Amino acid sequence: MKTVLMVAEKPSLAQSIAKILSRGNMSSHKGLNGACSVHEYSGSFSGQTVRFKMTSVCGHVMTLDFTGKYNHWDRVDPAELFSKAPTEKKEANPKLSMVKFLQVEGRGCDYIVLWLDCDKEGENICFEVLDAVLPVMNKPRGTEKTVFRARFSSITDTDICNAMSRLGEPDHNEALSVDARQELDLRIGCAFTRFQTKYFQGKYGNLDSSLISFGPCQTPTLGFCVERHDKIQSFKPELYWVLQAKINPDKDSSVLLDWDRVRVFDREIAHMFLNITRMEKEAKVEGTSRKEKAKQRPLALNTVEMLRVASSSLGMGPQHAMQIAERLYTQGYISYPRTETTHYPENFDLKGSLRQQANHPYWAQTVKQLLADSINRPRKGHDAGDHPPITPMRSATEAELGGDAWRLYEYITRHFIATVSYDCKYLQNTISFQIGPERFTCSGKTLLSPGFTEIMPWQSIPPEESLPTCQKGDTFPLSEVKMLEKQTSPPDYLTEAELITLMEKHGIGTDASIPVHINNICQRNYVTVESGRRLRPTNLGIVLVHGYYKIDAELVLPTIRSAVEKQLSLIALGKADYHQVLEHTLNIFKRKFHYFVDSIAGMDELMEVSFSPLAATGKPLSRCGKCHRFMKYIQAKPSRLHCSHCDETYTLPQNGTIKLYKELRCPLDDFELVLWSSGSRGKSYPLCPYCYNHPPFRDMKKGMGCNECTHPSCQHSLSMLGIGQCVECESGVLVLDPTSGPKWKMACNKCSVVAHFFENAHRVRVSTDTCEACEAALVDVDFNKAKSPLLGDETQHTGCIFCDPVFQELVELKHAASCHPMHRSGPGKRQGRGRARGRRPAGRLNPRRPKDKMAALAAYFV
Repeated sequence: MKTVLMVAEKPSLAQSIAKILSRGNMSSHKGLNGACSVHEYSGSFSGQTVRFKMTSVCGHVMTLDFTGKYNHWDRVDPAELFSKAPTEKKEANPKLSMVKFLQVEGRGCDYIVLWLDCDKEGENICFEVLDAVLPVMNKPRGTEKTVFRARFSSITDTDICNAMSRLGEPDHNEALSVDARQELDLRIGCAFTRFQTKYFQGKYGNLDSSLISFGPCQTPTLGFCVERHDKIQSFKPELYWVLQAKINPDKDSSVLLDWDRVRVFDREIAHMFLNITRMEKEAKVEGTSRKEKAKQRPLALNTVEMLRVASSSLGMGPQHAMQIAERLYTQGYISYPRTETTHYPENFDLKGSLRQQANHPYWAQTVKQLLADSINRPRKGHDAGDHPPITPMRSATEAELGGDAWRLYEYITRHFIATVSYDCKYLQNTISFQIGPERFTCSGKTLLSPGFTEIMPWQSIPPEESLPTCQKGDTFPLSEVKMLEKQTSPPDYLTEAELITLMEKHGIGTDASIPVHINNICQRNYVTVESGRRLRPTNLGIVLVHGYYKIDAELVLPTIRSAVEKQLSLIALGKADYHQVLEHTLNIFKRKFHYFVDSIAGMDELMEVSFSPLAATGKPLSRCGKCHRFMKYIQAKPSRLHCSHCDETYTLPQNGTIKLYKELRCPLDDFELVLWSSGSRGKSYPLCPYCYNHPPFRDMKKGMGCNECTHPSCQHSLSMLGIGQCVECESGVLVLDPTSGPKWKMACNKCSVVAHFFENAHRVRVSTDTCEACEAALVDVDFNKAKSPLLGDETQHTGCIFCDPVFQELVELKHAASCHPMHRSGPGKRQGRGRARGRRPAGRLNPRRPKDKMAALAAYFV
């Protein structure tokens, strides 16, 4: 029996699709990477009985990166990144071992069906999967077709079964357009980011951003925010005057009349008009009009409109809204949420989607009425040729979804019902009055038919006071004419919704990437999100944009990126050559980069005005090993130490606290040690500022603290404090934290594992002796007499924490609450606590033999 491998983009999607196709008759098991499941069942394929294996990836399998030395900022001129630096595809998440997992599942398979998301990114992932799987699949016979692509827009029985019956092929051109975008963004972004980060962080101490990043899409996005800020700052308010008249149709009512001139900016002229109209006692009706008008129902919903409404009306950031929409899609509540289309195809089952909502407690009555009266065909929108508009695929309640997921689902559903509803109809009444030589008007609306506003009440016509019944020539007593002084006001800061509109208009980003670019400028501290989800640029964001304008405006204007996006779209359509587009675009930005570097003084002049130099920033903390003067600790991101006498800056671990470590000094360079800590629930370790930046031994890398230092005799090093192999990761060593008493702990120097032990012990010391059974270092413990776990009056004990039965009961493992970015958690992200048990750990790392491999102790969490 032949085997068909099927691959979806996410584990939850794989399960849903397999359940539909197998009709629930399937067996499931976890894959070797622990993150993806494999669902198996028998069925028919190409007229033969086969065994189906449905599994998934977790997004992109591979990511693009530079090779070797080109990943080191200090070794390479950023200009080389445009052409000389070679790139390679690396596993996007090495811990998932996705390539190995796919090869294990694909080995011996005869066919592959790709169920990746049906957009450009999905096409790109298709070919990443094929690169991993095709070499291990059975070879096809002759010209037999073995690779298939399923195209679908929702996780419904109908859509999935239809996709399976109409399999096509993956689109190589769309995949290439994604490859081109990835390489352009990598080379251009890294070159500019590395240069300006090193240049400005080496001069200023209070930038408060760990990375001064540049992005071909990110920077124009920031440019829109700063452009609005500049308009606000340069705005000069002007006084203007308006006339307002009031008539009394009867004793109990009054109507305000609006001046047809609207406003004048000269007070004397306004006063002249006031005096003229004040002389009149009556307002004469010059004409009346009654027109029936319609407020159009909305176009079908696409991604950009959904994100706009989520931000402006629901108070959700674009990225958060997109994450919720994707979750609703994978759970089968809505159709695919990434689409530019606002037009339903002729064969779309609108009634079927509407019937799903017929029994919903909130809108059942409206839906049933529409179905009874026959639905209205949605307005003709834009057909981008991708996916149908975002549509609810099944009914859900607030109790079922809850929170933001319900609020977004409710809006999507109401929007859909509105698109198949009728337009809102109302009567526009207008009355024109003559008061002396001046004309005034009053108008009002009378609702005739609510139409779609019944399901979208926030769009409804507000009730207004009825206008007087009159005809031409009638007069009404004039009760008041007054002049109001007003002032023009500046525009407000851009909302996220307005920014999304600008990005779409100028072709910056795609429907999928727009939320990412907006989130990036927030994360980089270039803008802050204020009430009403308005984006206010920070000093850093403003100075950067002004600097780009000063040097090369095209770096921040949307024009050049918009042109690049058009070229990428042509690659996707097969109308442009991938290599030519790449070469042409990189040549343009390479020239711009060289000019930017030569002209950086222009931006630096702006920086000097807004930020403080390193020497004037921070507080004295520890002594420099070269001049023995105090270095200043700069706490603003990225935290670092600066010696103003030597004019040297030393980077430090981020995302934690730094303090002086007992005024102890490094035996190698005489620098005072500092202690980094992620908090009482996390881990901490001492480090030498100089060694951290300039590794003293060949087997050390930049960014290593004393807990990874291989110095053979230093009391703070791995050699003296290392106990044994980490219980989770392959390369880490559990190291005693000598500062943690009386709540003693040891922590892995690679991952986030922390082991608490010997609470309230007076002293814990790592012995020079090792365990005969597992070769881990023995630990000497001096217990508190009142709380000693030892028999009798004993308070001192030496043993192996892994093998000694006394110590085994006193060790608890957990994951650090927070840790330095370089410490990646191990492959098992299990939560909770538990004692180490199971297989024995192997010996302690020998600093002189860093390539020694030791078997890992199996750790379980209960």
